[in-house]
Amino acid sequence: MARQRLEAQGMDDFERQMDRMVHALFPHEHRVRARLWRPATDVYETEDAAIVKVEVAGMNPDDFTISVINRTLIVRGVRQDVEEKQSFHRLEIPYGEFQIEVLLSGKYETNSIEAEYDRGFLYIRLPKSMQEHHVPVRVQSS
Repeated sequence: MARQRLEAQGMDDFERQMDRMVHALFPHEHRVRARLWRPATDVYETEDAAIVKVEVAGMNPDDFTISVINRTLIVRGVRQDVEEKQSFHRLEIPYGEFQIEVLLSGKYETNSIEAEYDRGFLYIRLPKSMQEHHVPVRVQSS
């Protein structure tokens, strides 16, 4: 876990360096880019469903947008920082817009997806499809 955080921090540092370099080369190009963050996410299976567990404290159920596009589950939201700060010593909690994408490798009943927000965790339950898809294949001789 600590290694993943160090790698993510290294990528953030690299991205900031690249932004500075591009700005130095093209100072008149001011592009505004939304900075998305990605909350910690677990994906696991039970006997009858896949579970996506997202760690996002300080939110309300209406703050999330959940969709399935093709075979990808997309969770979006915005965590607001409502506390006023005159000075700070450390700011490590990410705020603002976030997004996660989870590639769905199995077959799920997308019309029966359920989501629940409980004590800082968003749980998304994707029931497994019980329908089997059989395609007969004829073998031809050469």
